[in-house]
Amino acid sequence: MAPNPTPLFPLPSLVLFPGLVLPLYVFEQRYRDLLADTRKSGEPFGIVRILEAGGEEPSRPFQERVAKVGTLAHLRSVTDHDDGTASIVVVGGERFRILDFDMTRSYLSAAIQEDPLPEGPGEQDMTAALSRRLLDGLLRVRASEAEAIREHAPQEPLLLASFAATLLPLSGDQREQALDTLDLLDRLETLISFLPRDERALN
Repeated sequence: MAPNPTPLFPLPSLVLFPGLVLPLYVFEQRYRDLLADTRKSGEPFGIVRILEAGGEEPSRPFQERVAKVGTLAHLRSVTDHDDGTASIVVVGGERFRILDFDMTRSYLSAAIQEDPLPEGPGEQDMTAALSRRLLDGLLRVRASEAEAIREHAPQEPLLLASFAATLLPLSGDQREQALDTLDLLDRLETLISFLPRDERALN
């Protein structure tokens, strides 16, 4: 186990992508502990998706019910409340993979390996073309918000992929599939494949 395991904040049905801003409300004691340790260290924590709800009698230990790929969350602001809870804002950083879990703290933590998304070998033209296709599909899927989407859509393909992955009507499994891709081209192609059939045909 690494000497400084990374704190993990598992969330149901949520996948954080690089560059995205995420507000969170921290109320459980174990995550209050996580927040205190994060503020003290200045290091990011990891957000991973809960794959299986616990229910009254979970079939597997908690660490076996979370995804093994996640995204580092960098703390941007904290608002403390009188009752000990807190409202925080984080921004997604690098993708990571879990190597080994650490069960010694009140919250789940793990030894991780950062796994940044490669752009793809010499495929800038293809990346630009796929980015346009993805944005066009997103505009059609959410036509009533087209003006705001055009205004806020990032120019950088990696951030555009993150933006689209959040706005498209995807399941948690689909978002995790988009996070866990080989390179940027693969992520763009994966997101395009999730567009409704009519939108893909138009593209």
